[in-house]
Amino acid sequence: MKKQPKIKTLGFFCVDKPSGLTSSTVVNKLKWLCGLPAGHMGTLDPLASGVLPVGIGNATRLFNYFLEKRKTYLAEFTFGVESDTLDSTGELIYGGQVPSEREIEGVLNALCGEVMQLPPKYSAKSVNGRRGYELARAGVEFTLQPKKVNIYAMKLLGKGETENSFRFEIECGGGTYIRSIARDMAELLGTKAVMSGLRRTQSGAFEIDRAIPFEWFLREEITPEELEEKIIPTESVLPFKRLTVTEKEEARLLFGQTVPLGVKDGTYQFHLSDGSFYGLAEVKGGKGKLTTKLCL
Repeated sequence: MKKQPKIKTLGFFCVDKPSGLTSSTVVNKLKWLCGLPAGHMGTLDPLASGVLPVGIGNATRLFNYFLEKRKTYLAEFTFGVESDTLDSTGELIYGGQVPSEREIEGVLNALCGEVMQLPPKYSAKSVNGRRGYELARAGVEFTLQPKKVNIYAMKLLGKGETENSFRFEIECGGGTYIRSIARDMAELLGTKAVMSGLRRTQSGAFEIDRAIPFEWFLREEITPEELEEKIIPTESVLPFKRLTVTEKEEARLLFGQTVPLGVKDGTYQFHLSDGSFYGLAEVKGGKGKLTTKLCL
């Protein structure tokens, strides 16, 4: 017999992940609490904290959509040191100059725009079916290919926690590695650097001001009603117009048919005739079809 979920509302939790935990630890806890499949919309390294959107139930089907959204980070880079992981969790090797704020500001524009970025070897990038971090830990030699990413803006915020560190605000597209930015910035400055701190403050529609501290989910007793109050409904974070159809068109769409519709091509939110949200529909050449079911 299929196990009944503990909640009835599908959507997203905007979690404030603490530093020191993996993203999968957060997801597994929410999966257990809700009794439904769950998945994050873009991982955060254990070192990093901040916004981690977690989809519940069919909302996990939107992973590719949310992965590409703009993200904002507060990062700390420490200069005069390098590591195999490109951050402060790796084996640190000291050496290299510490640049001035003026020197750093002089290279920021060169790092922005559409750039080809080499991912860290200690990453989840797949190499012949295995994760990069697995191969790196095993001492296997391999090469990752540069990938195109968008870095929209970088701002130097001032000195960091230590004498050799600086803080930055970075706005970038999905798939960007902040650790790689630290490495590339240091190369432009003729030195070495690692990422020593990272906090994500925004991921698409999810902002830190709306994030729930992960500790909230660790309480001994949490009712389904309390969980549902914290869920952000799927339709509220999708920037698609609502598709209105007749009952006859609705029945054909639900049966999996392609239906001629008098609307522009694109992606739409599809609501049933009773007003309830169903999922996404795609219109191409004036013909619509349901593509993604996002309700129970």
